[in-house]
Amino acid sequence: MIRLNRKGFTLVEIMIVVAIIALLAAIAIPNLLRARMNANEAAAQSTLKSYATSCESYAAATSLYPTVGDESELTGANPPYFPIDMDARTKGGYTYAVVFAGGGYTITATSNGAQSGTWNYQITTGAVLGRDSQSAPTG
Repeated sequence: MIRLNRKGFTLVEIMIVVAIIALLAAIAIPNLLRARMNANEAAAQSTLKSYATSCESYAAATSLYPTVGDESELTGANPPYFPIDMDARTKGGYTYAVVFAGGGYTITATSNGAQSGTWNYQITTGAVLGRDSQSAPTG
């Protein structure tokens, strides 16, 4: 009897391995995207709290909030309360904007798309953090 010494994988075995890899990818990829979105949202909240702390520190030191309509009073101080110019700044999938008016402030973090985050956040005078219900996730 003649024996054929066959080495390698059959097509069926390769197809089974590919199907298992595809199944694992189908499970893992949505979870990774959701984790990234949650991280972006947490970073947006943290950044807003940091900027609010800067505003509150400035108000504690000077007994008033900036009134010039932008953050130049905070970035121009020595040492600066805001380490960077944040007006219309994009970071971590969110765009940040600050408005000083009426003896207070409003700082917003707007999501740049569905991949960045599902909520828009806002923090106001007194460090009150909220999220925009109009951008709430559906489903």
